Amino acid sequence: MIEHPLQSAEWENFRKLRQAVDRQDGMLVMWSKIPMTPYCFGYIPMGKVPDNEEIKRLRDLGKMRKAIGIRIEPNASEAKTLNNLPKGRNIFKQKTIILDLTKSEEELLKEMHPKGRYNIRIAQKHGVEVSVDNSDKTFAVYLDLLFGGTARRQKIYSHGPKYHLQLWSALNAAGMAKIFKAEYQKKIIACAMVFCHREGVYYAYGASALEHKEVMAQTLLMWKMIQWSKTEGYKFFDMWGSEEGTGFSRFKEQFGGKTVELAGSFDLPINNHGYWIFRLVEDIRWKILRMWK
Repeated sequence: MIEHPLQSAEWENFRKLRQAVDRQDGMLVMWSKIPMTPYCFGYIPMGKVPDNEEIKRLRDLGKMRKAIGIRIEPNASEAKTLNNLPKGRNIFKQKTIILDLTKSEEELLKEMHPKGRYNIRIAQKHGVEVSVDNSDKTFAVYLDLLFGGTARRQKIYSHGPKYHLQLWSALNAAGMAKIFKAEYQKKIIACAMVFCHREGVYYAYGASALEHKEVMAQTLLMWKMIQWSKTEGYKFFDMWGSEEGTGFSRFKEQFGGKTVELAGSFDLPINNHGYWIFRLVEDIRWKILRMWK
């Protein structure tokens, strides 16, 4: 069973619009071309933990693809068969927060931080309204909020508009991706995109305006998404990433839930010489990006 949306057939179809992909022993492997070289680098997001035989087959696949390495980020808390591999740079946060939707709404509210419940009431008092809206018009507003508000305010490194357009085109058509909007005084001031997969709903992206922060629209937006997920029969709600001390994590933590720590990122070198050059360049690149942040 494919447990995470990033290993799903829907995600595979989306990624095929952007790069070469393979299925190896059930794992979706995505290949990124390394600029100005004939080589590529592989990535397996949120898949299973490969055993030793599967690692050998991944290495053979990498050689066939002229890869210098494959980054493996399993959807598991332990990855003993990978412990002898170099640790890779985490692409996703190693921790996430998961809410148990089999609990009653009363229990979920009780487990929230008092500030979260208070902010929900503030948003309701201001007349903020939340709904699902998968229209092209609302998706365009979502992009405006994402790149004009959230990305600029948090100084995050976000995929560009083309990425989100392709993602939305593929995943909305498949019924996996949905957009929620929060309106204040008849204007959309916050949006969120979630992925619905098997028994869970995953909070993929959030976007909000630079103004009207005082009405707490994002808090009500998140709560309504949790309510909707429970009503639709999903069993859990995954906040998709948590990092202690950051603003986005403090926002997520107010909704309660259980913090889950994953095994992390591991690299399978294929071309040892090329791999370590790649890692050096990667580290330099991120140092430069942090200087500009």
